[in-house]
Amino acid sequence: MARVQLRTKFLLSMLAISAGLSCTTLLVVQHSVRTQIRNEISIDLGNSISIFRNFQRDRELTLTHSAELVADLPILRALMTTEHEPTIQDASRDLWRLAGSDLFILADRSGKVVALHSKTPGFGHDSAEEFLRKGVDHLEESGQWWFGGQQLYEVFVTPIYFGKASDNRLLGFLAVGYEIDDRVLQEVSGIAGGQVAFRYGEAIVRSTLPAEQAAELLGRTHRMAPRSAAMPGEIELGKERFLVSSVELAPNGEPVSLIVLKSYDQATKFLSSLNRLLLALGLVAVLGGSILVFLISHTFTRPLRELVSGVRALGEGNFSYPLPIRGHDEVAEVTAAFDDMRRTLQKSRQDLIDAERLATIGRMASSISHDLRHSLAAIFANAEFLSESNLTDAQREDLYKEIRIAMDRMTDLLDSLMELSWTREALRPSFGEIRDSVNRAVEAIRAHPEFHDTPISVTCKGKIVGWFDPKKVERVLYNLLRNACEVVPKESGRVEVELAENAAGAEIRISDNGPGIPGPIRQRLFEPFVSYGKENGSGMGLAVAQKIIQDHGGEISVERTSEAGTVIKLRMPLALQSKDASLQVGQKILTG
Repeated sequence: MARVQLRTKFLLSMLAISAGLSCTTLLVVQHSVRTQIRNEISIDLGNSISIFRNFQRDRELTLTHSAELVADLPILRALMTTEHEPTIQDASRDLWRLAGSDLFILADRSGKVVALHSKTPGFGHDSAEEFLRKGVDHLEESGQWWFGGQQLYEVFVTPIYFGKASDNRLLGFLAVGYEIDDRVLQEVSGIAGGQVAFRYGEAIVRSTLPAEQAAELLGRTHRMAPRSAAMPGEIELGKERFLVSSVELAPNGEPVSLIVLKSYDQATKFLSSLNRLLLALGLVAVLGGSILVFLISHTFTRPLRELVSGVRALGEGNFSYPLPIRGHDEVAEVTAAFDDMRRTLQKSRQDLIDAERLATIGRMASSISHDLRHSLAAIFANAEFLSESNLTDAQREDLYKEIRIAMDRMTDLLDSLMELSWTREALRPSFGEIRDSVNRAVEAIRAHPEFHDTPISVTCKGKIVGWFDPKKVERVLYNLLRNACEVVPKESGRVEVELAENAAGAEIRISDNGPGIPGPIRQRLFEPFVSYGKENGSGMGLAVAQKIIQDHGGEISVERTSEAGTVIKLRMPLALQSKDASLQVGQKILTG
């Protein structure tokens, strides 16, 4: 697993904190600025509406007075007394030019249009009479809104009297209208300080918006509720957000309103440059902080790094690794304490090694002396018996056998001691089949009279061949099989040997139905001189077996043990361990 240095942790922590603070600051500033801009736009929108209302009021008052002045002209009164439509139509053209309006209408006292002049064609007599009949009922209003010929007009209607108005001798009505054209639109937009649109019913009549945004606004007019200046709404047109408010131009009559829009995105465009500035400052702060943390962390982490190296060296057994102590801070105190602990551990380790060496020598001397003394006593006693002259040939043969057995036991003990002292280089590997070593070990066990009745079954899955030392592997199997045969019941005992091949090499299991490994020696089973319940046991068999298997690069372990029996598992690679090229070629020839 890869190590993460403390300096790296400091640097990453600083980067995370700096990035988090920069992002948080950026978000907070952005949110605050957007909120402030929205509030300012709302206030500005309210002021724009108020300014427009004052402008509209003054404009309506001026145009109303202008219409009244035209209605009081003697020439107009005289013209209306003729009650002849062609004459009134022709003669009123000069009066229309005098009024300077876009729409000029004269009607008799019944409301019938007798003269109509318009800059834009399409506004007919029928529409004029319909609007005029409605307008006569609202003469007290300063301005009315008419829509005809796809044009919107602000119209001022005033009565025409013969003589004084108090005499109530009504001649007809004068309607003077002013078209909401591009000039008026730009003038209103300048007063409102934003984009404007005139709505009549659900139709957008005029707008300062681009064509795409105006078309999108037209599609939303029927869903857009009236908005006051105090509570403006938000609308998105062509991926541009606007704050919107509206003014009802004819609250008691036609559904005419002025929509005022102020771009929210245009007002917040400077936030992009502000974000880039804050981001650049954040990067500079992170870079500067990283350099500073790197320099500071080097000072702080260098003693810790040296201490870690000392701990790692101690774990590898190096007690003399230099540990310089710098300063008087906590890290220096820990380093000094570790150095003292290391010296104490070194002394304790040496004392423990010496004590273990002495104990091992003592156990070995005790075990060897006991076994050798027992064998020598048997040789000495049988030699004395052989000195007698009255022995038969059969008796002498039995005495010779007892002496041979004692000598074999002494030889086996000395060979075991030599095996434990040899290194891996003592192996003599050759190419062969594991099954052959197993069969020879089984035949050697069956040669003992006390094991004749113990069944030993061998199961092999396939032909398992490879490089190993057959003599030493045979000794391992012999030791394990002898231990198994010694512990199984005489009447129902059985020993099984299973051979299998895996990716690593050979796998051998030796199982028995004995009482299991005794508890006192389970943890020390493969240590030298460990024996339990055997009168003549030296405690070297399993230690030698483990040594041989480990020299082959394998391992031996107790897979399972209980009152129902024990299973010993051996795993041993069969690959060639020698670097001799000729042996490798020989292996390929034999396996080919």
